[in-house]
Amino acid sequence: MTDCEIQRRTMIETQLRPSGVNDPRLLAAVASLPREKFVPARLCPFAYIDEALEVWPSRDGAPARFLLTPLAQARLIQLASVNAKDRVLDVGCATGYSTALLAELGREVIGVESEPELAAAASANLQGLALANAEIVKGALAEGCAAGAPYDAILLNGSVPDVPDALFAQLREGGRLAAIVAHSAQPRAWLYVKAGGQVSGMPQFDVGARPLPGFAPAPRFAF
Repeated sequence: MTDCEIQRRTMIETQLRPSGVNDPRLLAAVASLPREKFVPARLCPFAYIDEALEVWPSRDGAPARFLLTPLAQARLIQLASVNAKDRVLDVGCATGYSTALLAELGREVIGVESEPELAAAASANLQGLALANAEIVKGALAEGCAAGAPYDAILLNGSVPDVPDALFAQLREGGRLAAIVAHSAQPRAWLYVKAGGQVSGMPQFDVGARPLPGFAPAPRFAF
């Protein structure tokens, strides 16, 4: 067993399971995927620590991009309840780790990434793992991928001030959207469900995450 495999198992037993990540399919996916392949080479020794890892530096005023912490990633995916028949949209996939996890769980996954170099890296990573049921699309994160809609589940890989209606519109009836929403000083994971053509959401748990670029707060009326 390699050092990375030992670190991966340790992460599962010390970070994920004690914090309520208990979906056996999700845990098997985490155990099978080499997270170290999705981070810069200098960060490989830290791939399994409980911290967000920078995979794209800040450039020309654009924010740096991070992978979610392993625990936040796993809890968010578990919240979305992805099953083997689901079509999934993965927003802000960065280097493709979240897309790879979702591809192990769902029938088909589209990862959306706005940075061309990150999108290319994500595509290469998926090809390297022979994940034929996943593809990467370059585009604005807040717009999702309407061409592939509707989706059974949508995942946002970072915090946003609000979830745009454009993403809710891409949910299938009965579909779920899991996101980290920063309405206040403490961001929370929210689960949204579409029923009867309407989307309703409930906060689930507190969790920190770096912001995704391109999302604006919803207009709010002041009296």
